[in-house]
Amino acid sequence: MLHGLVDGELDSIHSAQFEEHLAGCASCSAALERVTALREVIGEAGVKWRMPEEVRSRVLGSLSLENAAHPQKLVMSEDGIWAQIITFIRQWSLLPSLAALAASVFLFINLPRGVDIEDQIVASHVHSLLADHLADVPTSDRHTVKPWFNGKVDFSPPVVDLAAQGFPLVGGRVDYIGGRVVAALVYRLRGHVINLFIWPGAATAQGSAEREGYHISEWSNGGLVFWAISDASAEDLAVFRKNFTAQASLAPEKERP
Repeated sequence: MLHGLVDGELDSIHSAQFEEHLAGCASCSAALERVTALREVIGEAGVKWRMPEEVRSRVLGSLSLENAAHPQKLVMSEDGIWAQIITFIRQWSLLPSLAALAASVFLFINLPRGVDIEDQIVASHVHSLLADHLADVPTSDRHTVKPWFNGKVDFSPPVVDLAAQGFPLVGGRVDYIGGRVVAALVYRLRGHVINLFIWPGAATAQGSAEREGYHISEWSNGGLVFWAISDASAEDLAVFRKNFTAQASLAPEKERP
């Protein structure tokens, strides 16, 4: 599963299983280092092949025209994309660069799709439990947790004390979700851990979901997006969201994001 992990193709359960195995396996750890080093070399300037800008513009322009002609098709079929690539190749008299482009796009179409945000939320939550690393700054003092994020994330996450509501603060850490560094606040509800991930984002509708036995709650406020996850009940998570939102709105103006 090593290459699947490196390429981000494993689901949260298999990622957690592999990382748990990795902690006690010197052979796999060494292999992971070799693969990671190879990827870094491939990505260096002068090694990674870049598509000519003119070719890229022609491909994107053609796809835009196709989507405009068929607005009901949110994503083109694989056959449709492949047919357009063949057309480009014929128009450009089978130039080697376009042949390489066609092969690359064809392979890309058939690669497994990456995990979505909810999968990443679950994976990060599980990893924090397995690695016994809930917090980089383990404290219940919000006045310590909030300034700790300065310089580590490019926004100011609201940090509130919910001990009186039954959700004591455990601490905070930085995590990586959706291709960016995010803030993670950790709370407890009796024996349950609640991870709350925060990052800047457009307003989104409040929602909830269940993935792999975990309940997830999503909401937005003040230019920030919030994702809470726990194995506590959906009702408990809804109470947490309500209390967090209420207390965050009462925070002093200087502490608001």
